Amino acid sequence: MYTLKSLDSEIILRWSKLLEYDFFRIYTQHLIWYSPAHVKNRADINSESELPKFRKSIYTKEIIDFIINLIEKGEKTKAEIIAEYKIPKTTLFKWLAKYKS
Repeated sequence: MYTLKSLDSEIILRWSKLLEYDFFRIYTQHLIWYSPAHVKNRADINSESELPKFRKSIYTKEIIDFIINLIEKGEKTKAEIIAEYKIPKTTLFKWLAKYKS
């Protein structure tokens, strides 16, 4: 399995359960960081789907710590974080109030 180019998700799930490690977290973090900003158009506004909607706001503790660390060290400003990582302003300020050391 180590030398294969890809693995079936069922196999990854089995390994995750066996090793008690969430291998899918790697992929969800990648989707969060590199997904384009969603632009609502008329089709989105007018269509009421009964399907569940995917929530992009799934931030892990590691991501939150990384962002707060950038601000505390002065590597990036709050405005740069909001613009570069597309994190909502209110979310960032809630993180700072809750997790800032």
